[in-house]
Amino acid sequence: MSKRLNIERQEKLEPERMEYAKKAITNMGYKITGETKTWIRFYYKECPIMFYPYSGWATGKSIKDGRGLQKLLNQLKL
Repeated sequence: MSKRLNIERQEKLEPERMEYAKKAITNMGYKITGETKTWIRFYYKECPIMFYPYSGWATGKSIKDGRGLQKLLNQLKL
């Protein structure tokens, strides 16, 4: 079994991080267009952005891929 993944920790923290990220993104005026229990999708500059709240990974054509909600939010402000 991999020591890297702590499933219990993920199951506890993921819902909290998901709600926090959804609030932060919608408070900036973006509409959540899709979500599962592990990712959020919204559009920025007419391109889809995928954000994975547990790992903090954000990816999309119109942003610089990276880790961290605050780094994503900073890009969305520019």
